[in-house]
Amino acid sequence: MKDTNTTVDELKLKVKRFCDERDWGKYHNLKELTIGLVTESAELLQLFRFKSETDINTMLQTPEMMEKVYDEVADVFYFLLRISELYNIDLSSTLEHKLAKNAQRYPVDKFRGSNKKAGDI
Repeated sequence: MKDTNTTVDELKLKVKRFCDERDWGKYHNLKELTIGLVTESAELLQLFRFKSETDINTMLQTPEMMEKVYDEVADVFYFLLRISELYNIDLSSTLEHKLAKNAQRYPVDKFRGSNKKAGDI
């Protein structure tokens, strides 16, 4: 499977089947899944905590570290897909809608090259 030839719906179905085969649905409510999403995000962050940009670039040259990064990114994505599958969130249209809102909040002429928040400029 590659991003270029896989739909979000296919990924949601794959996650659903995985969970259904294990009868995990009874444990998957929005609160528990959100806790899982945050926990896995924190595990991804932990890989880089207290590391300089140079340290991180060096670490990412090793297959072992890349495997850890891939695993944590996949865990975050799994929880996001599971939440969206169970609660009928269309990820594509939701992202499109949010990008449109952010385009208004962060117009290019004011925010190009800036990392400021909307209220800071």
